[in-house]
Amino acid sequence: MKRILLAVVFLLLLGSSALALTVAGVSVDPTVTLNGQALNLNGSGLRSKFFIKVYVGSLYAERKLGSAAAVLADPGSKLIRMRFIHSKVAKEKILDAFSEGFANNTPQSAGKAEVREFLSLFKNDFIEGDIVDLALAGDGTVSASHNGRSLGTVRSALLARGILGNYFGDEPADKDLKAGMLGGEG
Repeated sequence: MKRILLAVVFLLLLGSSALALTVAGVSVDPTVTLNGQALNLNGSGLRSKFFIKVYVGSLYAERKLGSAAAVLADPGSKLIRMRFIHSKVAKEKILDAFSEGFANNTPQSAGKAEVREFLSLFKNDFIEGDIVDLALAGDGTVSASHNGRSLGTVRSALLARGILGNYFGDEPADKDLKAGMLGGEG
């Protein structure tokens, strides 16, 4: 009986580790909880710039979203997680990337007050191991946190769509990251 129990425990552990995903040496959680709601990993990928590995990006959603159009059209809650793997990334680099993404993918949002407010939430540089979460509620509320500490909230459907455009628009910051977050190779 003990052998059977040990075999069952071993199979359960083996099965759960098979579900774990590792990207660029970073273990990615299969689920996260956002406002009491479980969101499932849609996909993860690596954000790189000029061959420098910057962060592992992950998209969590209520349901599987297999295309950029599905992500942009889905009214449900989503979480974008950035886990930094580069030794240090100046906040200006991330803010510039966001600003460029807004201009390229949702030009109607570029320079708007809610976008400026969102960008002003980020006060510090990012170092290896830092986690930045961008929680996007179905009503357009965007909440940002850095290592679990709330940076603030901006309620704007235009901003939420702009953030999604940065990752899933026609001109994303990183096409491989986009593919990975959609569940493909990234």
